[in-house]
Amino acid sequence: MQKTYQYILFDLDGTLTDPKLGITKSVQYALRHFSIDVTNLDSLTPFIGPPLKDSFMDYYHFDEQNALEAIEKYREYFKETGIFENNLYSGMSSLLHKLVESGKTLLVATSKPTVFAERILEHFNISQYFVFISGSELDGTRSNKNEVIKYALEQNNISDLNNVVMVGDRRYDVLGAKEVGIDSIGVLYGYGDYEELTSAGATYLASNIKELTEILL
Repeated sequence: MQKTYQYILFDLDGTLTDPKLGITKSVQYALRHFSIDVTNLDSLTPFIGPPLKDSFMDYYHFDEQNALEAIEKYREYFKETGIFENNLYSGMSSLLHKLVESGKTLLVATSKPTVFAERILEHFNISQYFVFISGSELDGTRSNKNEVIKYALEQNNISDLNNVVMVGDRRYDVLGAKEVGIDSIGVLYGYGDYEELTSAGATYLASNIKELTEILL
């Protein structure tokens, strides 16, 4: 029998919005600073989801100092332009409205800095659906997903973990949820595929927003 959840945590990138153009162009801009010219933006989609420092170190073998410098360059482009090269997934606003109308409590749990997450939610006029936005700090602290989730729960005095679910599109969302002890829903319309989300151990999978609605309501 499928459970129902009172507290629903949403990832941002690849779950609420499709940030592909803005994130990949910001990474392209940062790499150009290091004389690395990437013309195929699709090759940079693995940067969507995980903490930026990890991605620069994993995919381009930067040391920590260069990775931190790359993040500064990334933000030069992102904070003015890339942040709005982004689209709300079709049907998402309606889903959020239905969830709130039915009495659910919605929170955002993202590895993106909170200040950027707030601007994006306000830009798409969906911030009113969320009681709390849990993100990372600009200095990189609280960027791991389990830390973001724990912070959201602690700040809202949520202790009944059986009544909480994390919705996200990458393995980081699923693994972070497992570390904290809550269920997860892997969405397949974002940037993680079936294999990634099932191998991470997602409690449920949703191919589209219609299926996500059926699980949550």
